[in-house]
Amino acid sequence: MNTLALHLRGLPARHTPLSHRASLSPRSVLAFPQPPPFVAGPAVALRTALGTALATVLRRMLRPPRMELRIDVSPPDTAIEAELDTLHGRLHTPGDALHACTRLPTLLPDLVFHHREADGEHYVYVEDVARGCLAGYTVFNRLIEVDRRTDRHVRSPHSKYAPAYQGRGIASAVYDWALGRGFCLVSGARQSAGAHALWHALARRHPLRWVALRTKRMHDLGASVAPTRAAELDTRMILLGHGWSAARLRSLGLLHPAAEAANETMRRRA
Repeated sequence: MNTLALHLRGLPARHTPLSHRASLSPRSVLAFPQPPPFVAGPAVALRTALGTALATVLRRMLRPPRMELRIDVSPPDTAIEAELDTLHGRLHTPGDALHACTRLPTLLPDLVFHHREADGEHYVYVEDVARGCLAGYTVFNRLIEVDRRTDRHVRSPHSKYAPAYQGRGIASAVYDWALGRGFCLVSGARQSAGAHALWHALARRHPLRWVALRTKRMHDLGASVAPTRAAELDTRMILLGHGWSAARLRSLGLLHPAAEAANETMRRRA
C-alpha cells in the first residue's frame, strides 16, 4: 500500500447529506431536462367546447317527454299518401286480405266504403273511385287497457286521411257508423289536433263522458273534467254508442265509480 493510500485511510469519513446525494444521483429528476407545464392549446379547447355542446344536445333529445302533452304532431302528408297508395293497390289485388272487403251502405256521396273485420278489430277503407285513389281509412282497435267483458263493447278508433279529403266529414261519418252499430268509442292516449276537434263535434249528437282506465276497468269521471285531470294519460273520452247510457254501463258493471280510481291513485303514491 502506498503512502497516499495510507494517508487517506487515516482521514475521517465525510458524510454527504441525503438531499445532496439525491441531487447528484443520475436517477434524480434534476438530472434530466423537464418538459414545460401543459397548457391547453386552441385545438384542445375547441374539442372540449364541442364535447360539452354535444352532451347538452343529447340530454335534450333523450329527455323523457312531458306526460301531460296529449296532442301529437300529425305524420307527414307524404307518408300518409304513400301508405294509402299501397293500401289502394292491395284493395284491388285478388287474394289479398283487403280484396275480400265488403261494401258498406253509402255513407257519403261519390265515395265507396269498404269494411273488413280481423280479430275483433274493424277496418273501414274509403275509396274515391272517380279519382282512382284511397281517401283514407279508419281502424277500430281493441283496447288492452280493459277486461274481456268490457272489450266486447268498446273500441278505440284511429284514422288517416289524405290532406285533400280532410275536413270533409268522412271520419265523422265512419265514426257515426260504428256508434250506430252499438260500439262505444274510447279515445286514444294521444290525439292529433284534428281528432281532438272531431271528438268534440261528435259529442253534439252522441253522449260523451270522461273515464279513467285503471286496473282493466273504466272509472266514470263525469261529463267534464278539470284540465289537469284531462291531461293525465289514463284519462280518456268515451262516446256512447246506440242503446248505451252511463246508467246502463254501470248496471252491467262496465263503468265503475270514480272513487275507485282515486283510491288506486293513492295506493300508487303510497
